[in-house]
Amino acid sequence: MASVDNTSHLFRIRQTVMQMLCYRGYLVVDHEVSMTKAEFVQKFGDPVRREDLTINKALKNDLSQQIYVFFPDDKFGVNQIRQYIKKIEAENVSRVIFVLKTCLTKMAGKVLVASQKVHFEVFMEGELLFNITNHVLVPEHQLLTTEEKKTLLERYTVKETQLPRIQVTDPVARYYGLKPGQVVKITRTSETAGRYITYRLAAAPDRKCADKLKYVGGVKFVGGLQYMKDVI
Repeated sequence: MASVDNTSHLFRIRQTVMQMLCYRGYLVVDHEVSMTKAEFVQKFGDPVRREDLTINKALKNDLSQQIYVFFPDDKFGVNQIRQYIKKIEAENVSRVIFVLKTCLTKMAGKVLVASQKVHFEVFMEGELLFNITNHVLVPEHQLLTTEEKKTLLERYTVKETQLPRIQVTDPVARYYGLKPGQVVKITRTSETAGRYITYRLAAAPDRKCADKLKYVGGVKFVGGLQYMKDVI
């Protein structure tokens, strides 16, 4: 029963990750998103070896920009992280997601933050058991291109700092992989207007906020890892 439960668990997580990568503009084929549990078991076996779940994708509009998604086992410490970094830098990959079973230690987090060439993101398994953007209370988010952002600011004659903000540590911002300076278009349904559109500027958390987000239970790093360099 434990094996079955673990397989179901990992199937749901990997499906959410594939949806997330698709939303972010990476090359993900339809079958990878719609894969059934039976097809998942046929491909990865039961029980599943976490290392077999590794994902490597490239952006649709820039094949040189690649991302890795790793599913480390329980023994995910400083030595393991350094091995990952060595592999990543050798392949010239600029972005990495770690999906963890257990909390990231303070020392391990410092090693990730110290890396200057790679943008790291850390998710706990529980955060990816379902796609939060499918929740009825989460409005549609659309990332603007650099040109679309420029057009928006010119149209309304505003500076980007005058836009409402969304912190990069926000769960939805993390799902879309937002970086400081990017702008998202948020479309909400309205009983009076039909649709209500707002724009938000992605921003790094301030020092006070980062201190609160830095650990959960004393040892867990949460989203926004790249933006905590000044507070660790």
